[in-house]
Amino acid sequence: YIQDESYQEYMYVTTQRRRRCTETPRAHARHSKLSSSFSLWLEREGELFFCLLFYLLITMAQVLPIRFQEHCQLQNVGINAANIGFATLTMESDKYICVREKVGETAQVVIVDLADPGNPTRRPISADSAIMNPASKVIALKAGKTLQIFNIEMKSKMKAYNCTEDVIFWKWISVNTIALVTESAVFHWSMEGASEPVKMFDRHTNLAGCQIINYRTDKEQKWLLLVGISAQQSRVVGAMQLYSVERKVSQPIEGHAASFAQFKMQGNATESTLFCFAVRTATGGKLHVIEVGSPAAGNQPFTKKAVDVFFPPEAQNDFPVAMQASPKHDVVFMITKYGYVHLYDLETGTCIYMNRISGDTIFVTAFYEPTSGIIGVNRKGQVLSVSVDEANIIPYITNTLQNPDLALRMAVRNNLAGAEELFVRKFNMLFGQMQYSEAAKVAAAAPQGILRTAQTIQRFQGVPTQPNQTSPLLQYFGILLEQGQLNKYESLELCRPVLQQGRKQLLEKWLKEDKLECSEELGDLVKQADPTLALSVYLRANVPAKVIQCFAETGQFQKIVLYAKKVNYTPDYVFILRNVMRINPDQGLQFAQMLVQDDEPLADLSQIVDVFAEFNLVQQCTSFLLDALKNNRPAEGPLQTRLLEMNLMAAPQVADAILGNQMFTHYDRQHIAQLCEQAGLLQRAIEHYQDSFDIKRAIVHTHLLNPEWLVNFFGSLSVEDSLECIRTMLQHNIRQNLQICVQVSTKYHEQLGTTSLIEIFESFKSFEGLFYFLGSIVNFSQEPDVHFKYIQAACKTGQIKEVERICRESNCYDPERVKNFLKESKLTDQLPLIIVCDRFDFVHDLVLYLYRNNLQKYIEIYVQKVNPLRLPVVVGGLLDVDCDESIIKSLIMAVRGSFDTDMLVEEVEKRNRLKLLMPWLESRIHDGVQEPATHNALAKIYIDSNNNPERFLRENQFYDSRVVGKYCEKRDPHLACVSYERGQCDEELIKCCNENSLFKSEARYLVHRQDVDLWALVLVETNEYRRPLIDQVVQTALSETQNPDEVSATVKAFMTADLPNELIELLEKIVLDNTLFSEHRNLQNLLILTAIKADRTRVMEYITRLDNYDAPDIANIAIGSELFEEAFAIFRKFDVNTSAIQVLIEHICNLDRAYEYAERCNQSDVWSQLAKAQLQANMVKEAIDSYIKADDPSTYVEVIEVAGNNGNYEDLVRYLNMARKKTREVLIETELVFAFAKTGRLAELEEFVNGPNHAQVQQVGDRCYDAQLYEAAKILFNNVSNFARLASTLVHLGEYQNAVDGARKANSTRTWKEVCFACVDGGEFRLAQMCGLHIVVHADELEELIRYYEARGHFDELIALLEAALGLERAHMGMFTELAILYSKYKTSKMREHLELFWSRVNIPKVLRAAEQAHLWSELVFLYDKYEEYDNAITTMMQHPVDAWREAQFKDIITKVANIELYYRALSFYLEIKPMLLNDLLLVLVPRLDHNRTISYFSKRTRLHLVKPYMRAVQSLNSKAINEALNQVLVEEEDYQSLRASIDAYDNFDNINLAQQLERHELIEFRRIAAYLYRGNNRWQQATDLCKRDHLYKDAMQYASDSRNTDIAEALLEWFLEINRHDCFAACLYACYDLLRPDVILELSWRNNIMDFAMPFLVQVIREYIGRVERLETKGEEAESEKQEQPMMMNEPQLMLTAGPAGMMPGAGMMPATGMMPPQGMPMAGMQPNMQPNMMAAGGFQPQPGFM
Repeated sequence: YIQDESYQEYMYVTTQRRRRCTETPRAHARHSKLSSSFSLWLEREGELFFCLLFYLLITMAQVLPIRFQEHCQLQNVGINAANIGFATLTMESDKYICVREKVGETAQVVIVDLADPGNPTRRPISADSAIMNPASKVIALKAGKTLQIFNIEMKSKMKAYNCTEDVIFWKWISVNTIALVTESAVFHWSMEGASEPVKMFDRHTNLAGCQIINYRTDKEQKWLLLVGISAQQSRVVGAMQLYSVERKVSQPIEGHAASFAQFKMQGNATESTLFCFAVRTATGGKLHVIEVGSPAAGNQPFTKKAVDVFFPPEAQNDFPVAMQASPKHDVVFMITKYGYVHLYDLETGTCIYMNRISGDTIFVTAFYEPTSGIIGVNRKGQVLSVSVDEANIIPYITNTLQNPDLALRMAVRNNLAGAEELFVRKFNMLFGQMQYSEAAKVAAAAPQGILRTAQTIQRFQGVPTQPNQTSPLLQYFGILLEQGQLNKYESLELCRPVLQQGRKQLLEKWLKEDKLECSEELGDLVKQADPTLALSVYLRANVPAKVIQCFAETGQFQKIVLYAKKVNYTPDYVFILRNVMRINPDQGLQFAQMLVQDDEPLADLSQIVDVFAEFNLVQQCTSFLLDALKNNRPAEGPLQTRLLEMNLMAAPQVADAILGNQMFTHYDRQHIAQLCEQAGLLQRAIEHYQDSFDIKRAIVHTHLLNPEWLVNFFGSLSVEDSLECIRTMLQHNIRQNLQICVQVSTKYHEQLGTTSLIEIFESFKSFEGLFYFLGSIVNFSQEPDVHFKYIQAACKTGQIKEVERICRESNCYDPERVKNFLKESKLTDQLPLIIVCDRFDFVHDLVLYLYRNNLQKYIEIYVQKVNPLRLPVVVGGLLDVDCDESIIKSLIMAVRGSFDTDMLVEEVEKRNRLKLLMPWLESRIHDGVQEPATHNALAKIYIDSNNNPERFLRENQFYDSRVVGKYCEKRDPHLACVSYERGQCDEELIKCCNENSLFKSEARYLVHRQDVDLWALVLVETNEYRRPLIDQVVQTALSETQNPDEVSATVKAFMTADLPNELIELLEKIVLDNTLFSEHRNLQNLLILTAIKADRTRVMEYITRLDNYDAPDIANIAIGSELFEEAFAIFRKFDVNTSAIQVLIEHICNLDRAYEYAERCNQSDVWSQLAKAQLQANMVKEAIDSYIKADDPSTYVEVIEVAGNNGNYEDLVRYLNMARKKTREVLIETELVFAFAKTGRLAELEEFVNGPNHAQVQQVGDRCYDAQLYEAAKILFNNVSNFARLASTLVHLGEYQNAVDGARKANSTRTWKEVCFACVDGGEFRLAQMCGLHIVVHADELEELIRYYEARGHFDELIALLEAALGLERAHMGMFTELAILYSKYKTSKMREHLELFWSRVNIPKVLRAAEQAHLWSELVFLYDKYEEYDNAITTMMQHPVDAWREAQFKDIITKVANIELYYRALSFYLEIKPMLLNDLLLVLVPRLDHNRTISYFSKRTRLHLVKPYMRAVQSLNSKAINEALNQVLVEEEDYQSLRASIDAYDNFDNINLAQQLERHELIEFRRIAAYLYRGNNRWQQATDLCKRDHLYKDAMQYASDSRNTDIAEALLEWFLEINRHDCFAACLYACYDLLRPDVILELSWRNNIMDFAMPFLVQVIREYIGRVERLETKGEEAESEKQEQPMMMNEPQLMLTAGPAGMMPGAGMMPATGMMPPQGMPMAGMQPNMQPNMMAAGGFQPQPGFM
């Protein structure tokens, strides 16, 4: 009913069922043969019973065959709702969802991992489409025609391709293949390799114009399917193309959704490929299931299925959008556009379930692998999945669908639970009919092995075997082996007789075929026959202890560790190792190594080492520890010490090798060092000693140590310890240890400090050691002291060559200190001193030292062989010591090497001895030397001696002009100028001329030089000598020159220096003075331009006097300089009239002069220019006259514009008539028509437009309309038949009826609207309504029409208009919506009726706002209900209950709300407003409420009594809160009967708390319930004590019996004796019979003299003991007889599955009776007759028949 009927029908049917259920038990109570006690109970507890039964019916109706789950909400993880759609969201599998978004201007792709939806991945990617790989983090992107595949994790591009066509749809069809769909074909593109897309097939014509929504393939991609949809005839039509790859043919199919499935039919060997598709046609829906292709060999073909698809009445436009087959359950899921899910059985096509799961369209789906269901996304962003509920689907099919055949078929086919009762019933029926083979098949086929139990085997064992037939047990096992694997019990029962017969090969065969379920019991059974086969069983059964035991017993120790790791089992490895060591130490070593080969050892290393030590296996232990301790962990320090210790004692060479490899660092170093020293390993001892005293003691014995090692060892010592050791070694034996100390000092001098080491060597006066030490580091050291000490040590040891080398090559020593040391050393060879003085510029000191010590030969050696470049300094030094000149001259002449002549001259010149060099200089010049320094020196000598210097300066080409000129400046400035001019030393020459007033020479040099930069330097404004220099240039230099280049350069220099006045002066000198350059055009131009710039008063004079200049250019420049009269004069002088008048017009701005000039010239182009100027000056009439004189219509556009702006239409008519004669332009004739209209010449206008013309009449009409020239517009619109504009014109002329006729002819919305508005303004509402009916059918115009009416207050007319429009054929939603809004504003009484009639045709959200603003709450609720906004509807009813609340409507809507908080707000609302109807509401909300919260809510408000019916209805949920609340209400109402029933039915409450509360209650029945609760919680003592207190004897005896506690029972007996209730004593004996000890009873009865009451008990005990003795005797006799009989053997030669033993298997023995009971009609002694029925129910005392 929930599935197929509306909610109201469901509630009605459920109520009727409840009423029938209420009546049926009462009638049955009246007419049945039930006992009176049950009838009374039914009458008393009937209400509770029927409430529970009713709730049970509701609960059963909610059992669904599907499981529905919401995985996440995409909007909650940051996805914009606008981006959740088919175009932007893709889901290729149940792993990833890919969404394209645009945040601001940035496009990005969001990847939602459904395994972690809360952390989406965002990538800045701009693409048209993006799809994720179904299995890995690989994304495919499409932008235009470019396709790319990227690996997101590796951040690399895998593949790219540029398509020739647009890809309109694409989809991953496997983990490495993408399907591409274009407008014409379908391609497959593989992700692997470099292959391009492969064309699969061309698209069929039935998909033309369709939107492609899906593409599917079968498992092997042999069948391909393309799916599309299109809108046709007001419905969505589906089209498919099915393509066979093998046959290469296509078939068009009408369908909306489809899927391929693999299904294996019963009896077939292989799977069949099925094609399922659904279609919604105009007549209905169908689901088709067919097999594609030919059936495989040996397969039966699948029978085609075609079933109807049901669509609810409210979903008439619904159609399938997705389909998915479940391979696990062999069902088909189908999703429709309206969110309905359909579930169909694949084999039979039966519809199992249909319901709506989403209120929004699920637009994308995929296969949901975890549950073999379907997953999808709807428009709101919900990610939903639907799958088969394996626990409920079979009961649902059986109970709800009443289809047990389908339930059985699915249970067997898919191994589903739920049909157990059916299988058990069928099995029992067949077994009872002795159809054992069929029963065996049923047991084998039963799902989940429900019948494959030990009981079933026992039943088959108990069946006797008929002669010449196979035993049923073997038949059973044979069927099971054919179908698959046996379970544990079956395997044991089958293998036991097989092993007894020695058929081990059968067992091996079954194990290889995996027919047996291996278990520990089976392994134990097999082990007795074959341990190796038992090991195989143990391995399959995963019994690690037994497997390892077998490995150990068979000697396969190497497999123990591997197996234990594999199964994650930890045996006692140390125990196993100890056993192995006893047998084979080498194998034990291998086993021990296997235990520690991982990072975490499997056994304690110390214990393993102890095992090796027990057997004194040092070598094996060493090998083991070397491998086990290879990781060198800190925690392994003790083991490292132990390893080294044992080897130092037993094999020192092994310990030395271990220490040499430096494998370990965490052992006890001090202890090992002492052991090493004792073992003679002195080097290892030194390495491990930590105390410096120990190190110094041992290190002095260098003859016992490896020198290389010893040197390296110093690297591990501290600085202080190293220095102490060196000092100790030198002190102990300096001769023996000096070399080692030098090596150590050399290697570690940077760490130890060179100074400290030098001090140590010096303290022992070991210059030899110091020499060798410093010699090894001096080449790398930068310390001055090291180099000095090395020189000092070399001198001390006589190493003069090394002193010479270090002085020459080193740059680090202190030269002053070394020089002084070498002087003091008085070496026989002065070469080191010479080298030092030469390198560090101590030559003067060297010369003085050598000269004064009579070592002149070393001076000659120095300048000739060592460094000839130092000759100038040496000569200077010799001159300073007054050495003889002849010696100096000879020294100079003797030096043939190269030296600096300038320096020599400088040294000699400083001492005024320059003539000393004259012979040497002349000889060099004679030798052809061109060195400038030589010639400079000789020039200086000639100048000083006045030996014809000017001639030398002009003729010699090798001296340096600057040097010589500088030398001459103070001696003779003229010679300096000669020298500077010869070398073009501009700056020096100018400076010299300025200082000595040689301006004439300077001017001649500048003019001749023609250097722009030089001119700029001298013409700068800051030059104080500029004026005299300019005078000399103008008067002398330019007058003398005849070179035009020099003139040009000079003029340019003046122009560049911005000296206009001086330039004019210069140019007048050149141009006006009748020179060679007077007629030069450029100079004339330059003169006029300079005057324009500098002196405008001279311009007119120059224009008049000069004739050879560029007139147009000069005139334009004059205009640019605002010399308009001069420019006019130039144009007039050269007869350029157009330019002249242009100057008058544009620059002088005198139109009168321009008019006079135009009359004088009388040229057309002059008149045209004047006309343009007059037109720009708004002199329209004068301009038009000028244009007419010029006969120029070229600027008619400007004339028309200006004349129109100024309203000169009369003059414009004249101009346009002239222009129309020259050219027939459209604009001219159009403007002429408008000018006729403006001047009122309507007759000429009508005549013109009726004749041939090119005018744009429509445009002119619009202009006339805009200018309110309605008469002219009427003529023009009539001429062009523009009825729309004609209607508008007639409206303005007040001709409304004609306007309506015109609008009807125009049939334009805009015209209708204009005429309508005009009629409204004119009060013509009838005509306005006629127009309005043509407007309102256009939704876009409706709002403006309404605003127009409303703004003028015509509400009734507007409503009448819309009411009349509702009957139109083109009536649309906007009309109904706006009319509803108008009703809400102006006629509220009509709104409800309107909504009830037309609610489906209104825009509900818009009307909702209007109703809310108008406070029409009832209508608002109605609209919310229709719009499915149930939350707002409920909220409105609760906020405005007077107007909006209706009980039936409220209960109907409250069940549909989405916000569960509204349930509780509704409860509060009812509690305050309608408390008496509260339970009705609660019963409606039962399936949706959180009952614990509801109970808590009413409990806080102390209103639980109000909701007692509700609590009874939901108590079947057995909720703790509900039970405790209802129990509390019943306690308060003192309804103990209901309380007892509640406690018995529902146990989920705090029993002890309630018992303690009731224990103190004033009513005995409640205290009795407390005892009952104590009994239920095994508090027997409290229960019996409470019964004793209230004298509830029956309950006390019952609880004592139930406790199974002898002490409690005997204590109760003693209490009965204390209160003298002997009858209760006897009854207790009956109730607690099996708990009581006979001796205790005998004693109590004898002591209290009540043997009569105890006698029945004692007799029964004696009878029971006698029976036991008899049974023991019988069993002993049977055992003796069995020993005499031979064991029964099976007759068959072998155990066959098709034939069993002919003999009958022994049946199970009869179970002995466990108790005895007296006849029911006979009361026991001491009991009252009316007590017997109650005591008989105890069941603990059951005498045998015939007793007494």
